[in-house]
Amino acid sequence: MGIVVLTMKASVIEMFLVLLVTGIHSNKEMTKKIKRPKFTVPQINCDVKAGKIINPEFIVKCPAGCQDPKYHVYGTGIYASYSSVCGAAVHSGVLDNSGGKILVQKVAGQSGYKGSFSNGVQSLSLPRWRESFIVSESKPQKGVTYPSTLTYSSSKSPDAKAGETTKAYQRPSAPGTTAQPVTLMQILAMPAAEVTHATLPKPFPFATSATSSPRPQPVGHGSWEMGTPKQDSPGAAFQDPMGADVSLGFIPKEELSTQSSEPVSQGDPNCKVDLSFLIDGSSGIGKRRFQIQKQFLADIAQALDIGPAGPLMGVVQYGDNPATQFNLKTHMNSRDLKTAIEKITQRGGLSNVGRAISFVTKTFFSKANGNRGGAPNVAVVMVDGWPTDKVEEASRLARESGINIFFITVEAAAENEKQYVMEPNFANKAVCRTNGFYSFNVQSWLGLSKTMQPLVKRVCDTDRLACSKTCLNSADIGFVIDGSSSVGTGNFRTVLQFVANISKEFEISDTDTRIGAVQYTYEQRLEFGFDKYSTKPDILNAIKRVGYWSGGTSTGAAIHYALEQLFKKSKPNKRKLMILITDGRSYDDVRIPAMAAHQKGVITYAIGVAWAAQDELEVIATHPARDHSFFVDEFDNLYKSVPRIIQNICTEFNAQPRN
Repeated sequence: MGIVVLTMKASVIEMFLVLLVTGIHSNKEMTKKIKRPKFTVPQINCDVKAGKIINPEFIVKCPAGCQDPKYHVYGTGIYASYSSVCGAAVHSGVLDNSGGKILVQKVAGQSGYKGSFSNGVQSLSLPRWRESFIVSESKPQKGVTYPSTLTYSSSKSPDAKAGETTKAYQRPSAPGTTAQPVTLMQILAMPAAEVTHATLPKPFPFATSATSSPRPQPVGHGSWEMGTPKQDSPGAAFQDPMGADVSLGFIPKEELSTQSSEPVSQGDPNCKVDLSFLIDGSSGIGKRRFQIQKQFLADIAQALDIGPAGPLMGVVQYGDNPATQFNLKTHMNSRDLKTAIEKITQRGGLSNVGRAISFVTKTFFSKANGNRGGAPNVAVVMVDGWPTDKVEEASRLARESGINIFFITVEAAAENEKQYVMEPNFANKAVCRTNGFYSFNVQSWLGLSKTMQPLVKRVCDTDRLACSKTCLNSADIGFVIDGSSSVGTGNFRTVLQFVANISKEFEISDTDTRIGAVQYTYEQRLEFGFDKYSTKPDILNAIKRVGYWSGGTSTGAAIHYALEQLFKKSKPNKRKLMILITDGRSYDDVRIPAMAAHQKGVITYAIGVAWAAQDELEVIATHPARDHSFFVDEFDNLYKSVPRIIQNICTEFNAQPRN
């Protein structure tokens, strides 16, 4: 009996050993089969944002056409995760518009992202965002396993091309149930660093500061989608920087929302302009071309990066009569502006462009409509064909008001149509300069989109916006005041009031018109220089405080002193104006100092009172003397010459060549 039992035990052991060996062999074979799984590069669409993909490092294939401005990109080099992955790849130069494979790596959130135009893509600025990424060529790094399956933060994965495989986070198991195990293939699809956390991908490596999120958390921040536990529940103690529960894989409701709000930019500070678009709503343009015009406006709004610290934009539509669709302060970001543009309906009627320009000059650029004062005013006029009224006079008044006028003429009159054009060469008569900078002639509405980037670049080039410089905001004005004994204390106060009356007419700041003053007798004294005061109240108070000196009259020496001590410190881009007031003939020669002033580009106005020598005033004054020299018989009549002096200053400024 004992022998039989022993034999049976031996048989059982033998069978066990056979099964064990067989199992080991099978495992080896299985390991061989799964050791090197074939890597398939996932494909994504242009609109997929990096923040929606959970994987911290991955290779993807982008389609063609991701250069389109509707795929938003935030930043330069390092991109906010709210950006289009493929749009960022084109912007960075890793891909061109034909698409291809790229390597994406998540990095920490940045305190700010600067927009730029690169490789046909205009990226936008952003104050801060919780996570970033960088894009490089799709060269796999040694020892890193890249996922064939992308993990998305929402159960509703973005649309993808055929063949894309995606995986979404699953809702955690209810309390008391067993969580589903992670399969071996899922582990193999994860990067090596994530395998030790087999239940979930590794959290993103970005800043965890509470200040890193640009959006305030909603009141119900602790509660999660689909009835999952609140923050204070036992299973929700560990949070990743996005607010997702790392241990269970919870996703905040705001991340699952398909209506996720776009981060609001403060605008591009390198393009701070107040911009009005005058769009053609006449009957002749037709519905299809009107729609193309609206799309062009929407693309411009997106490319400009609208915001309170950057450009602001309003729209006026014209037909028979113009009407404001919305002003500068109505919409403070590109997203809202684009939505408003989509809702514009065509007015119909004639193409009265001149009337529209007059309307913009008189009403649009006002403080009530959001005009900021310190930002250049720009009006872009879009015309289908040609206007049905005249634009020259309306445009001249607009330019003299400091409005930079751009013209975009689409499908201009052919040779056989020019007989119908009311005002030949109307665009050159309207724009700020006739050098081609301010005008675009587009052959077809289908080619209008090619104008977008050149227009944005020119509108933002504030140094070249010549019409922002007016006769009242672009000068350094130096007053040279006779303080000789013959003037007397009472009359000297009248002279100072005359100086104040002229100064009041100008826009005074450190970037606009600046005021300086010199008083002279036999000697000279700098009362204050151009860089001393930068506001109108400060200038007026400084003029009031000037004390009467008394002495002889050396006007020639005073002119020389003003050139050396005042105008030598004038800014290169400023018009230099000297306004000299005297009541008598000079004791020294004025010819050589006056000639030196003229040669140095100082425009000199000579104001004589009572015993002043008119022949001497004409020598001092810039040619023609009749426009630059003035004489009054007594000090109390000085105020009467103020309007004419201002008019002559502006007339001379506006007569400058426009080429």
